[in-house]
Parts: sequence; C-alpha cells; structure tokens
Amino acid sequence: QLRVVESGGGLVHPGGSLRLSCAASEFSLVFYRVTWFRQAPGKDLEGVSCIGLSDTMTNYTDSVRDRFTISRDNAKNTVYLQMNNLTPEDTAVYYCAATRSLTGTCPSTRDRYKFWGQGTQVTVSS
Repeated sequence: QLRVVESGGGLVHPGGSLRLSCAASEFSLVFYRVTWFRQAPGKDLEGVSCIGLSDTMTNYTDSVRDRFTISRDNAKNTVYLQMNNLTPEDTAVYYCAATRSLTGTCPSTRDRYKFWGQGTQVTVSS
C-alpha cells in the first residue's frame, strides 16, 4: 500500500528530545518534498518544517527554529524531525505529508499533498 508512516512520538519531559521518522511504503520519497505538520487539541493544523529533495532546502516555523532539525535519508526512504529542548507548547499530533509540488514555498494546505500519515502523538509534560 502506498503510504507514509510516522513513528517516534511519545511522552517526554520539558527540555527533552525526540526524533520522529516518516517512512514511505511502496513508493520512493526521493521525488517528493516532505512537510511535518502538527495539530494540538483545539488548534488548527500548523506547518512545522519542510524539506526539499535534498537537505539543502529546509525551512521551519519560527517557534521551532533552532530547536528542530529536519533531514532526509533517501537511501532509507525516510525523513526525520529531530526535536530538541521540547516545551509543553510542542504537545500535538505530528503528521508527515509528501508533495510533488516542487517549486515555491512548501504548501500549507492538505489538498496539495499526495500522501499523509496517520500521525504520531508527542506529549511534553513534567
């Protein structure tokens, strides 16, 4: 089945770290830009970070810049989100999404993405 699958979420104390993975199944992520989104309870979906076809193009929302790092390993068909110095405000369900829209800024709406994962819960709490 063609899909992306997230993993790596969990419960962590403030200041802790997690690494999320987004693995593609039965297709190659090499030809897709990938965005990590998150949605906290009662809030809108938020784009967190996006990576181009290589690590040379990345961007981040202001609230995670300098704490989160997105990367990709095309040999493993996987995109990662390393999250450091987590705060309770980072608590959300995190989704990865893959798009063939390769020009301009990374899309911010669901309909521009061909593949969406089922999400992984990240909870930051003491």
